[in-house]
Amino acid sequence: MSKLFSPLQLRELTFKNRIFVSPMCQYSSDDGLPTDWHFVHLGSRAAGGAAMVCVEATAVSPEGRISPGDSGIWSDKHSAAFRPITTFIREHGSVAAIQLAHAGRKASTDLPWTGGKPLDASRGGWQTIGPSAIPFAPGYSTPREMTAADMDAVVSQFAAAAGRALDAGFAVVEVHMAHGYLMHEFLSPLSNHRRDQYGGSLENRMRLPLRVAGAVREIWPAGRPVFVRISATDWKPGGWDIIQSVELARALGAIGIDLIDCSSGGTAYDAKVPSEAGYQVPFAEQIRREAKIATGAVGLITDARQAEEIIATGKADVVLLARQMLRDPYWPLHAAKELGADVPWPNQYVRAKPV
Repeated sequence: MSKLFSPLQLRELTFKNRIFVSPMCQYSSDDGLPTDWHFVHLGSRAAGGAAMVCVEATAVSPEGRISPGDSGIWSDKHSAAFRPITTFIREHGSVAAIQLAHAGRKASTDLPWTGGKPLDASRGGWQTIGPSAIPFAPGYSTPREMTAADMDAVVSQFAAAAGRALDAGFAVVEVHMAHGYLMHEFLSPLSNHRRDQYGGSLENRMRLPLRVAGAVREIWPAGRPVFVRISATDWKPGGWDIIQSVELARALGAIGIDLIDCSSGGTAYDAKVPSEAGYQVPFAEQIRREAKIATGAVGLITDARQAEEIIATGKADVVLLARQMLRDPYWPLHAAKELGADVPWPNQYVRAKPV
């Protein structure tokens, strides 16, 4: 029996297999609202056999967007626009998830295919915020150092976004604490130079991320899981690392977070990041073993037998696929054939199911 195609239960929710579609920014929203592109993009992955389909980093406020094309959920209009998508995902046997995010000092940039550069006010840009007044990279604007009131507002924005996500029909919510965005900026000593209770020690740097995670967990129903995506390392000396990540994972588990989605990098623009197959899997394995919490492995997982080995050997509880799902929305169906697992195909496509 394939372990990759075995079910997983977290709280009262059962996932039909261990293949999740990773949140991937599409930069195709209209004032944060999902479009037909999102319906087709997300819906096709649900029809393709993934157990969970996660919406891209979705901003909890307009200022929290990476770009003007980012997904958002800062109003009831946004939650209503997501309902047809979550309904389709659910009706096709998958779990609808959404990643809640704030881009912090990496906000206010152009779309990737139009340059991806920071936007100034003349081109529709806005003032960014962060734990400290330190730009992400040369050419980026200096973020405004957040006040206590700013932090309280961000906690409230995440909580409100979780409520709207619930109203939109999502069954899982993931808090984005990775890739150099706001929560990760507080965690990393490279971006957090504060001298108050939110900076300095590991306990202090974790304070706001834990407040945010706790606020989301409080809003989310007890029977449904909450995930957190982290960057397990900054890939730079003096930055965030796997040892601190294990401590964060323990603290998140203690407040009711159910799974740690283990990515890496994003805070240091000049970090040297490896690019070999499964290069982040050891982070998921170590956090799972030492923090005693479920983990997801992500990053250059492209092969069915590679994914099977990750689950079968206990390196992670699930795999999250990104680029491979862009190449092939039906990767789970093809992986099942390769691994000898008999899984249902959409009725409309059964005539094409290999025998």
